[in-house]
Amino acid sequence: MEEMQVMHQEDPRQHQPQQYQPQQQQHQPQNQHHYRPKFPHQYPMEKGMASRYGPNMNAPKRGHCICITISFLLLGIIALITWLAYHPAKPQFTVAGAAIYGLNTTTPPLISMSMQFNIIIKNPNKRVSIYVDRFSAVVSYRNQPITSHVSLPPLYLEAHSTVSLSPVIGGLPVPVSVDVENGLEVDENYGVVGVKLVFLGRLKWKAGEIRSAHYGIYVKCNLLLALKKGSMGQVPVLGAPICEVDT
Repeated sequence: MEEMQVMHQEDPRQHQPQQYQPQQQQHQPQNQHHYRPKFPHQYPMEKGMASRYGPNMNAPKRGHCICITISFLLLGIIALITWLAYHPAKPQFTVAGAAIYGLNTTTPPLISMSMQFNIIIKNPNKRVSIYVDRFSAVVSYRNQPITSHVSLPPLYLEAHSTVSLSPVIGGLPVPVSVDVENGLEVDENYGVVGVKLVFLGRLKWKAGEIRSAHYGIYVKCNLLLALKKGSMGQVPVLGAPICEVDT
């Protein structure tokens, strides 16, 4: 019996809890390369786009553009101030007299007429002179020319000055309509003929060393002439003829 008790006696160490021993795992690097930090995905820069990691190469160009723009603005302001200070006005045309030296309507549809006008041209500007070139004149009746175009010499008007012209216009036959021919005959019998004296040219203002660009000039003078059939020489100009000047 004692032997059986001895056999069934268990070793007390078998019921003691085993202590947990962590297993040490050896670190085995999978990649032997050096560590490189990862940056966010970089998109390709478009042409002309400045990089935020480098200097902006377009900065000098922008500075030049700004300087040029400011220079043009300053020049424009100076030109505007000068224009407002001088404020050039248009020249003034006045018809002081008229004469007729020939009127032939006997060869229709052609008509020949030679007329002379005394024109007074005034420059009302006190600081600005006026220069007119490519100057010409013509006489029309019922919106149709009854004289040929005549070239006139260039015209120069000093500041606040007045000049007088006496151009002879016409002389060469020009074709006209039947309405013009009949209208002239009726008006001559009545004793009053309404004609239009037209000047064409190119105008330029000058103030000191500043010169303006060229502008077209159109002068229209509506005249009533006391003209009877067969009249020659000076003819009265009725009323106060008004000359309109457009530039």
